[in-house]
Amino acid sequence: MFAESLVPVSDDPVVELFVAQSGYCAERPLLVIHGGPDWDHSYLREPLARLAGHRRIVLPDLRGCGRSTRGLADGAYTPGAATTDLVRLLDALGIERADVLGFSYGGLIAQRLALAAPERVRRLVVASSSVLPVPEDAFDGWHERTERMAAEAGVWADPSLSGAGLTRAAALAAAPANVWRPDALPGYLDVLAGVRFSGEWMRPWQAGTLPGPRLPDAPRRLADSGIPLLLLHGRQDMTFPVGLVEPTLELIPGARASVVEEAGHMAHIDQPRAWLEALEAFLSDPSEG
Repeated sequence: MFAESLVPVSDDPVVELFVAQSGYCAERPLLVIHGGPDWDHSYLREPLARLAGHRRIVLPDLRGCGRSTRGLADGAYTPGAATTDLVRLLDALGIERADVLGFSYGGLIAQRLALAAPERVRRLVVASSSVLPVPEDAFDGWHERTERMAAEAGVWADPSLSGAGLTRAAALAAAPANVWRPDALPGYLDVLAGVRFSGEWMRPWQAGTLPGPRLPDAPRRLADSGIPLLLLHGRQDMTFPVGLVEPTLELIPGARASVVEEAGHMAHIDQPRAWLEALEAFLSDPSEG
């Protein structure tokens, strides 16, 4: 169902992005930006593949991730460089304007893309992510979160783990926190088994040299851009708190929100039908865009 290719996006340094596309001839392309960032895009293929009959789904791996170019200098892994890659990817694919969905860390990159090249973004979906920074006390008193995340904390503290092995181990340990419904957990673990993890972005992050992905005054700038915005969130997200949704809507009056019930950070895994319906309703609304 997906056509896969390597697309050159940079000469200095040389970078090729691995891209999977489905519904190539369909109208209204949807560019999907994965999170991690040391993951690949594959954990997002479902349920998005179900849109391929009428949308061109474009799923790249960011530089340093999955099957895209790796082995770059640590300074080459920045949110700004990833954003530039995506603009050049749209150029290379002949896409003048696209809907953009950014998931988790990818939601921060998606905001940067919308503000760097607003003429290229028809609609913006910030999924399982946030426009506002996460306060330090955002999860205070949520004891179940503490219990579910304990295993992941132990992985990050293990000195015997590094690189892609550390990223994979952390993702597996975090699975009970990222997926809210116990009956969805086995399927999610199967999805994780197919992810090509890396450790490229982890090096500058651990060294303290990775620039932050958030842009100053993002809510005002997104509001001024006029780009239709959807916040697509799981009610029980343990990474980006659902409590940031309402304050964001107050700052961006034209934005919308869809909070998926009984869903965690991986809301598309917990509730694929509800998640996809909310996404498609926003992208297909004839009143905007």
